This record gives sequence, C-alpha cells and structure tokens, in this order.
Amino acid sequence: MLDPVRLRLLREFAEHGTMTAVAEVCGLTSSAVSQQLAALEREAGVPLFERAGRRVRLTAEGRRLVRHARVVLNALDAAEQDLRSASTPRGPVRVACFATAAVARLLPAIATARARHPDLHVIVHELEPREAVEALRAGKCDVAVAFTYSLIPEEPPAGVTRRFLGVEPMLMALPAGHPAAAGEIDLRALREAPWIAGSEGTSDHEMLDRACALAGFRPNVVHTADDYALVLRMVREGLGAGLVPELVATVVGVPEGVVLRPIAAVGITRTTHALIRAATPAVNAVLDLLQQ
Repeated sequence: MLDPVRLRLLREFAEHGTMTAVAEVCGLTSSAVSQQLAALEREAGVPLFERAGRRVRLTAEGRRLVRHARVVLNALDAAEQDLRSASTPRGPVRVACFATAAVARLLPAIATARARHPDLHVIVHELEPREAVEALRAGKCDVAVAFTYSLIPEEPPAGVTRRFLGVEPMLMALPAGHPAAAGEIDLRALREAPWIAGSEGTSDHEMLDRACALAGFRPNVVHTADDYALVLRMVREGLGAGLVPELVATVVGVPEGVVLRPIAAVGITRTTHALIRAATPAVNAVLDLLQQ
C-alpha cells in the first residue's frame, strides 16, 4: 500500500521541483525527503524519477502517480473535515501567525474562545507570513495569518481560501528632531538618508525598494532588522529611517524621541488575511473571533 505521507512529499516535489525545496516546505532534511521518495518508488514498483543533468525529475509514471496522489490526499482531507464536522467547535486549531497580529488579534481571540467555546483549543505558532503559508500548504497548521503590501500584490496559493482581517497604512519612523519630520513625509526628502530595511529577500525589503523607486531613487540601506521594536530603537539612535505598520504603535509602543508620520503621494498599506485550506466549525469559530 502506498504511504500517504510519502504521497504528500511526491505532490510537493511536483510543485517545487527539488528535494531541497520539499525539505524546506515540509521541515525535513533533504536526505530524509530523498529516502522517503525512494521508499515510495519501491512501493510503487515503477521508476518515479530520472536524472536530468545534475537534477532529478519525474518520469511519466511519476507524473501519473502525482495525479492519483492529489485525488487521494484531497479525499483524506475531506474525510478529516467530515470527522470534525460536528456543529460545536471543538478540538485543536493550529494557527501560524506573525508577532504583531498575534498580540493584536490572536491572543484576544483566544481569550474570548475560552469563554465562548470551552472545547476549542487554539495552538499558536509564531511564523512570518511566507513561512505560515508554507506551513498551511504542508498541513502543519489549520489557519495561517499573513499580510501583503499594496505595492506587492499576491494571490493565495491554489486550494487556499483567504479571509480579510484588516488594512493599515505604513508610516515613516524618524527621530523627532529630523528636518523632514514636521508633517507628511515626501520620500524624496530622504533620498540621501541611511535606511533600515527588513532582511534581504523579505517582502519588507522589497516593499521599501518599490516605494523608493516610485519616488525616483534607490534607498541607501545600511542596516537590516526584522523586529519592529528593534527598528524603532535604531531610529531613535539615529541609525536611519524606517517604514513600520501603524499597528506597531499599539503593539510595541513608540519610544520617546521617535515620531511616526504618514507618507505623502505614495499610499503604502499592509493588509492582513487569514488563510485556510479546509473550513470546519472549529476553524470557522477561530476566523470569526479573529475578525472581531
């Protein structure tokens, strides 16, 4: 009998194309993925993979099995949904969520759930948006809370449903005595300024690049930081300017000596969504609480 766990790895290989990518998505080592897929090949009794230069690709039989795997895994998901379909929200719901939304939305939702749905148990995993979506696709969570920027529109992956939670403006963080901090910020006034950006390769870094490109320049990124509390303290110390979402002012607090100002001309917003693969009474209860 073909192992469903191995079939899931095969499906991910068809999606991502390399053992390394499958390992990253599924939280395994490349060697573990390779061993599991080799075992699946033995179970199938036909060659599922072939060499193409230095890489491995699916054979015709491998592609045929991927089609069956999708049917089987969808049926298993449907069976799991059916077993959880009692009208009373109950059981664990795993939520992957980035930190500021966890403080502002998820923790209040959990507090309400304890009183309203005593049989519902929410399990929290702090993950950045892209990691949360990958965890959802890999079946490691039931709800992924993620955000997108207006300058970087993204569609949800196939088979994933997205529910709107909120939208907020991005604000400019500057030292209180900065010459440009008197009112709305024209990004062009910071053409020569040092900048603090998210890590290279993150949507935060890309968002800053696109915003400054619209203003006609490339930002001089000197420092990188992904923790907004750290960004604000770096701004206070005069290390550079940074863009932060409005919610940070509520969740983290703005240090003395730092001001947050709206950005003129370029309207940059961050939209938060909850994403799910399967709707159950428990998942729907969590979504309803998140929207409150």
